[in-house]
Amino acid sequence: ELDLSTNDLCDSGVKKLCTGLQSPNCKLEKLRLYNCSIREEGCAALASALKKNPSSHLRELNLSNNEPGVSGVKKLSDLLEDPHCKLEKLELYKCSITEEGCAALASALKKNPSSHLRELNLSNNKPGHSGVKKLSDLLKDQRCTLETLQLYNCSITEEGCAALASALKKNPSHLRELNLSYNKPGDSGVKKLSDLLEDPHCKLEKLELYNCSITEEGCAALASALKKNPSSHLRELNLNYNKPGDSGVEKLSDLLKDPHCKLETLQLFNCSITEEGFAALASALKKNPSSHLRELNLSNNEPGDSGVKKLCELLEDPHYKLEILELFNCSITEEGCAALASALKKNPSSHLRELNLNWNKPGDSGVKKLSDLLEYPLCKQEKL
Repeated sequence: ELDLSTNDLCDSGVKKLCTGLQSPNCKLEKLRLYNCSIREEGCAALASALKKNPSSHLRELNLSNNEPGVSGVKKLSDLLEDPHCKLEKLELYKCSITEEGCAALASALKKNPSSHLRELNLSNNKPGHSGVKKLSDLLKDQRCTLETLQLYNCSITEEGCAALASALKKNPSHLRELNLSYNKPGDSGVKKLSDLLEDPHCKLEKLELYNCSITEEGCAALASALKKNPSSHLRELNLNYNKPGDSGVEKLSDLLKDPHCKLETLQLFNCSITEEGFAALASALKKNPSSHLRELNLSNNEPGDSGVKKLCELLEDPHYKLEILELFNCSITEEGCAALASALKKNPSSHLRELNLNWNKPGDSGVKKLSDLLEYPLCKQEKL
């Protein structure tokens, strides 16, 4: 493993590295060259070196935050087309990749059905709808074995979401993780993704929709889809920085009370949730003692002490298996801290291991309540 990130290697430095990479004796498996001023020439050198060494051990290559240009991406695509290429993870975050680059990558992977590539990060690029369509065409190919696709901040709209969802419905076999955060699908695009999640053949385990302009309507569609698919594989859902409000959270709560729901992680950071939403979540989880939820992020919302007390009723329940609870910046005072400490002391079989109360206002008295909890011999807290 070699990490030379944030150095001024430039193409000349990369060429020096390539001398080693093309040697059959090189055992390097991970190479990180993030932010190294690499351009087309450097990418061409890397691709050439790895093609000359069919026994290469390199499995992970990070070229994020460089400037390969279209021609550089095409050189890397030529490498991916080579059946001897063993790369499993390629990171090209923030590399000024447009439709043309996406087309080259997709074409190369389609031409190499024995490709080992499992993870592709194209976040913070400009593929446009046509580029997303090219990637969708790749995903619908039965021979495509990608498991993780990162498309964070790629200007994807409803149209792009529709193309991706359609492709994955046609070939649901491999993709496990999809990151569409910081795009603009809106509720209409989320509905397209919900149609995919409703499909019992969909194998997605992690879906990230951070800051995607999702409101109550989008949350309702997601919850409805997952309820209709009791065999869903989805384990992690990130809805941070959206606008579901309490009404949207109530829709998600209806999902969580369903004993068939397999969600393990739910992220709702900065989602305009108040006491009402907290009450709905707590009530739903109490009604589902077999809940799989292990991590809940409710940070940067406005529950106040009254909302936190609703959660405390849940934390007192010995059937509940939550392990991580994030309540960063939730207007919690001494009263809320006292309620949390009391609930956890009343439940010695609690599974809670991590509790985040940063940026609240417990005061010395609230901290004292939490300290008393930590002194309690049956307390299982590992991180506070």
